[in-house]
Amino acid sequence: MISIRLRLLKWLIVPLLLINLAGATLTYLLAWMPAQLAFDQGLLDATGALAARLTPPGAAGPAAIDLPAQAEQVLRADAVDAVYFVVQTADGRRLAGDADLTRLGAGPSQVFDDVIGGEAVRVASRLVMSGQDQVRIGVAKTLRKRQQIRSAIVRALIPLETLFTLALVGLIWFSVTSGLQPLARMRSDLRARGETDLAPVSSAVPLELAPVVGALNDLLDKVRSGARAQHDFLADVAHQLRTPLAGVKLQLEWLAARHMADPETVHSVRLMLLSNERMIRQVNQLLALARAEPSRFEKDRLEPLDLASLVGETVQYFVDEAGKKAIDIGFELEPAMVSGDAFLLRDLIDNLVDNAVRYTPPQGTVTVRCRTEEGAGVLEVEDSGPGILPAQRASVFQRFVRLDDKIPGSGLGLAIVRDIALAHGAAITLDSGRDGAGLLAVVRFPRSN
Repeated sequence: MISIRLRLLKWLIVPLLLINLAGATLTYLLAWMPAQLAFDQGLLDATGALAARLTPPGAAGPAAIDLPAQAEQVLRADAVDAVYFVVQTADGRRLAGDADLTRLGAGPSQVFDDVIGGEAVRVASRLVMSGQDQVRIGVAKTLRKRQQIRSAIVRALIPLETLFTLALVGLIWFSVTSGLQPLARMRSDLRARGETDLAPVSSAVPLELAPVVGALNDLLDKVRSGARAQHDFLADVAHQLRTPLAGVKLQLEWLAARHMADPETVHSVRLMLLSNERMIRQVNQLLALARAEPSRFEKDRLEPLDLASLVGETVQYFVDEAGKKAIDIGFELEPAMVSGDAFLLRDLIDNLVDNAVRYTPPQGTVTVRCRTEEGAGVLEVEDSGPGILPAQRASVFQRFVRLDDKIPGSGLGLAIVRDIALAHGAAITLDSGRDGAGLLAVVRFPRSN
């Protein structure tokens, strides 16, 4: 996977390092070359000082140099470098100085490198006229002081360039990170969305991201249209099936009543009635699932409701269903005000209690509770059935997932409960019963304002 951050850093930092290296080299040259020229000029000045002490040839003899011992000591006075000089005529006769300095060059004035006594030196050579005679003057110094200056320049330059490089790399890293923040925010916003949230992505993004956001919003719009068409189809089919199924049920009941004397006919009709009731339940669940779709839920349908009253409205139905299996169903109802849609919350309660009764074996127990905790309504449905393993609890909220095929059902009950809870901003959890057996379903609604 290609990282935009790494690509930007690579194309910014690598050229920066090369430019910084070139800049460090230029800085070194700009610092060292003037120092080198100053040293060379000092050597040339020394040759000029020696030229001033030349005496032109006359009656007393050829050209000579007036160089007292004190003047020579001043010339050689250097605590770091060794100083050499020589004054000689054009024919090679040495007037003064060191015999070791033999290479003086051929130009009128020049500075060059040489070696004396195995040590590198810098030599300044000057050709002067003393009367009619040509005299060559040479002054040489070792390079110790120059090496010290060069080392000092390098020692000062390395940490300075390192600091500048680190500062620039940090600045580039910060700039790239800041520049990519809109991408990070968009990623966070998309990850924070629920699975049913298909609202358009905010268009408040940099110009470079606008085409991406536009394409993403177009895709979300297509998905939203497809989901809406699927939802409408599901609702229409479920609604259209309810009437003929109800008619079939009436016809089957009438047929069973007309043929009470024929056991085989009655048995067949009862089987058809059971199948018809199962189809009616599945159609009703499909319709409830369509109504509970969180993406289509309108918040203006919310109103203050009491969970205890909603449970109480269907108590008799729960008692009748539990009585068919000799299940002891109990109700511990305290006032619990929530903000919700009465129709959908009845579906939520119906599906939770129906699942509890359906999966609890005969002679078992089912307890329905509602109360208020810290200002929030809580609904609990606990049964003594087989329960659900912790690893399977997340999957049972998916549509058409059934853990026990021996018990009739469509696998939509808990999916409906989940969608209704999401639409109301509630959280649903599954756990073991209070004695470690069975299943405890808890729905915690948001705090009432």
